[in-house]
Amino acid sequence: MTRIPYFPGCALKDQAAGFERAARAALEKLGWELAELPRWNCCGTVYSLSSDDLMRHVAPVRNFIRVQELGEEKLVALCAMCYNTLRRSSLFVAEDPERLRRINAFMDEEPDYEGGVEVLHLLQLLRDEIGYEEIEAKVERPLYGLRVAPYYGCMLLRPREVGIDDPDRPEVMELLFEYLGAEAVDSPHKVECCGAYQTVSNPWIARERVREIVGAAARRGADLIVTSCPLCTYNLEQHQLPNTREEKGARNGIPVIYFTQLLAFALGVQDEELGFEGAAIDPRPVLAQRVGG
Repeated sequence: MTRIPYFPGCALKDQAAGFERAARAALEKLGWELAELPRWNCCGTVYSLSSDDLMRHVAPVRNFIRVQELGEEKLVALCAMCYNTLRRSSLFVAEDPERLRRINAFMDEEPDYEGGVEVLHLLQLLRDEIGYEEIEAKVERPLYGLRVAPYYGCMLLRPREVGIDDPDRPEVMELLFEYLGAEAVDSPHKVECCGAYQTVSNPWIARERVREIVGAAARRGADLIVTSCPLCTYNLEQHQLPNTREEKGARNGIPVIYFTQLLAFALGVQDEELGFEGAAIDPRPVLAQRVGG
């Protein structure tokens, strides 16, 4: 079993628990273990756009110290927002030794971070370290007949220096789903913002964005929309529902699931480890109809 340090982030311990549970189960099938960082802390959630705002980088650097203490050089994240924040902070301190010196000086009760930790998204690990052919060889429930719309959003692809794929024409999820046996449905809206935190202050903005994203997937015959971000998932789910969370599942819509859940399903992971019970629009009927899940 190959172990790799893993940063879960806050949402995966709460509303996106199925995202993590499915990832762990799927990776175990592939011979890998996500080794959760000891004493990890929130990544900071939003990357600072100010070049002299060193305080916003303390949280990511503290997580890099945890990796360093393990004697490791790589750190994997699942959440697209966590990945983006951690990856950009790693580049921020690598670009200027004086920045890192000042951050280390501030954290006087921590050992100095020496640099060199590489932040990866799980999709990169699947593509570059494990390989699609290896994944295909371990598929137990091929997704033949299933049409899947990948949704990347913003944080996996932008800015370009931290993007895991081409920001305009990504294919990392498409290729993964095709090796699982599914048909990847293309849409120009797959790289557009879901509305993000506007869902709190200006929910109509998020609602309009979701209408366009989901509508494009529906017009192309998608059975599922697949994401890698808890906030994107929340917006894409909740703004398909009529009014309130109490009406959960009250309307037919396109189910939204995490890529780890689809991967785990195809690899034959037991149903109780998939986390589908947390979805606002239950994907199980679609999977049962299309794949026989």
